[in-house]
Amino acid sequence: MKRFLTTFLSILVLTGLAVQASDLIIESKNQSFNEADNKIKFNGNVKVTVDDLKVVGDSADVNVTKDQKLDTATFYDKPYAFEVKKNKKREVKANILKVSLITKIIRAEGDTQSVVFEGKTPIVVINANTQEYDTKTGVMTAVGTVTMKYKEIETFSNSAQITTDKSGDLKKLVLIGNAKVKQENNESYADRFVYDATTGNLTAYGNTTSNAIMDDGSKLTLKSSYQEYNQKRSIFNASGNVRIWYQDYYAVGPKVTLYPTPGSTKPNEAYFTGRSSITQGVRTIYADKIKMTMKPKTFEAQGNTRTVIKNIGSGSDDNVTLGL
Repeated sequence: MKRFLTTFLSILVLTGLAVQASDLIIESKNQSFNEADNKIKFNGNVKVTVDDLKVVGDSADVNVTKDQKLDTATFYDKPYAFEVKKNKKREVKANILKVSLITKIIRAEGDTQSVVFEGKTPIVVINANTQEYDTKTGVMTAVGTVTMKYKEIETFSNSAQITTDKSGDLKKLVLIGNAKVKQENNESYADRFVYDATTGNLTAYGNTTSNAIMDDGSKLTLKSSYQEYNQKRSIFNASGNVRIWYQDYYAVGPKVTLYPTPGSTKPNEAYFTGRSSITQGVRTIYADKIKMTMKPKTFEAQGNTRTVIKNIGSGSDDNVTLGL
């Protein structure tokens, strides 16, 4: 994830336009200046070059302040910005691109897409209605049906915010609103995700649900108010009305920690703490602590244990149904 996000941030090729003291070259079929609206206008095969950065579009204009300083450069009609260095190509496409030469904010509007290529292969793709990067704070914000893809990892959200340090390395990623993270057959949903590059923690807040496909093809589903996954150790913590469904197991508790099998990243052991319960068929066990193992399939209950078996000896054919 860290490599994915760090690579993504380097796609913001327009950053070079804001921070480098280089010659700006603008070519076009026609250009004009209107003193009434203080704009320099460029039309017809517009090409802008700053070092390795190139922007191509049909038309553009640059606002000029009253003291004759360049303000905002706007490129229209689906402009295309790209940078090629060695084997990597970075590009940004949008209906409109705006670059503030004063605030150092770069904004892409309308059907925006950012891509990083290695050779001819796209390795990172980001789509959103708008993307904006503040070169002073190192914060990039994407809004409107935001999707990011890196190899087998995909994210979806209403908006996203990425923060980098002065070196351009990732510090933090936030996904906000109807957020989803998908990797192969595993999916997580939440109102908000926060990724901390320093700790390697991916934290989910609000209405969180995680689905994991186990080695035997069975699905493990976990729902809670809060979830945290540490990528470095593959340890998963959840709290707040925790519920786990796995095959015919249904476990409930205030808090759970899941550990993988050594050499694997998939959860295999779940440790519930606080008054918890686990149900299998008509039997429910209550305890202060419950250890639930997926393979081999076992569970252990400790502390003030209590077992309830429903409908014993009643002759009833009714089944206990556990639904998500």
